Amino acid sequence: MCLEKRRVVLTGLGVISPVGNTVREFWKSVLEGKSGVNRLECFDPARFTCRIAAEVRDFDPAAYLSPKDIKRMDRHTQFAVAAAKGAVADSRLNLDSEDRNRIGVFIGSGIGGLNTIEKEYGQYIALGPEKGPDRISPFLIPMLIVNMAAGQVSICLGLKGPNSAVATACATGNHAIGDAFRIIERGEADVMICGGTEAAITPMGFGGFCALKGLSTAYNDDPKRASRPFDKNRDGFVMGEGSGVVVLEEMNRALKRNAAIYCEVIGYGMSADAYHMTAPDPEGDGAVRCMTSAIEGARIRPKDVDYINAHGTSTIYNDKIETLAIKKVFGAHAKKLAISSTKSVTGHLLGAAGGVEMVISALVIKEGIIPPTINYEVPDPDCDLDYVPNKSRAQKVDVVMSNAFGFGGHNATLIARKFS
Repeated sequence: MCLEKRRVVLTGLGVISPVGNTVREFWKSVLEGKSGVNRLECFDPARFTCRIAAEVRDFDPAAYLSPKDIKRMDRHTQFAVAAAKGAVADSRLNLDSEDRNRIGVFIGSGIGGLNTIEKEYGQYIALGPEKGPDRISPFLIPMLIVNMAAGQVSICLGLKGPNSAVATACATGNHAIGDAFRIIERGEADVMICGGTEAAITPMGFGGFCALKGLSTAYNDDPKRASRPFDKNRDGFVMGEGSGVVVLEEMNRALKRNAAIYCEVIGYGMSADAYHMTAPDPEGDGAVRCMTSAIEGARIRPKDVDYINAHGTSTIYNDKIETLAIKKVFGAHAKKLAISSTKSVTGHLLGAAGGVEMVISALVIKEGIIPPTINYEVPDPDCDLDYVPNKSRAQKVDVVMSNAFGFGGHNATLIARKFS
């Protein structure tokens, strides 16, 4: 056990998303503000109040998995394996020459194998109680459980270090990366493959969010304008799917192998609202404490932060309250911050959001370009900060904060900085 905290750097990126299934394609779409929102295609949404979503397209699991493995993995797990393999390849880790006992996996999902649950239950009901039980797949449970994405990544890559998962709704990806960061800090592993994954666009998953009245319904005929964080005319989020996975590594070993370092992870904060199942605390208390904790852990000052990748879901209350919380944490500096919600492009990927947005945060630091909040048309008096409206901005960025807030009052904030 290491007694001193070790420095942790980010050396690999992997993504499966509604706007690209490679990091290069994804980043290009995000910078160009190319929306991934369209009319829902995986089932007929005609009877639902919302009829749009940000679906992953052109994903071929056979490019990453054997036919046997494909049959044994839910869609969310397939996404995670694909993103993890991409991240490892990007990191240039040669696993055959590594001590796999020192490489771990921490990948979460907000909902897990909902596709599998609905498919199997539908078949059970169709066959009835007499024949249905005989047709239940022996892989039902291992395909649906939330921890299986991390488990299958570990199996596929032969990684035997710490292996865990987290399910904290929309904060899942940030919690997974933050917890993996601390595992390396403590010396319990040297490398962690971490992030989030989600594939819950099913009739029940989609219908459940419709019933909650959380989804946008005003732009069914104009899908690409539907996700509009911080805009006065926002009316709900757009459901998305995908996976974002990063490779975190102890700094000295990364330098020793001449790894290309995107950034250094320096802060992680988490808190609970203890307020409501789905609504954020109206004073932003949990978000304030979460961001403050991350700043203190990073040993920086609020004014050192250059850019915030906001949670920014495009819901009435979230965007207003996140703005309020940022003002409370940053004071006068809030007006100087560049803030954007890339959910305006990708939709809200739920448990995968934090992983995907950490990929974006790392690229912002590396490339010196801040992606836009698209569809920002009408300013909201309650959301009066700089949201980088509609066009990317070239800007030197040393420190990035990424927020993620989930149902149940779960809050998680990550901070990364340029490595030096």
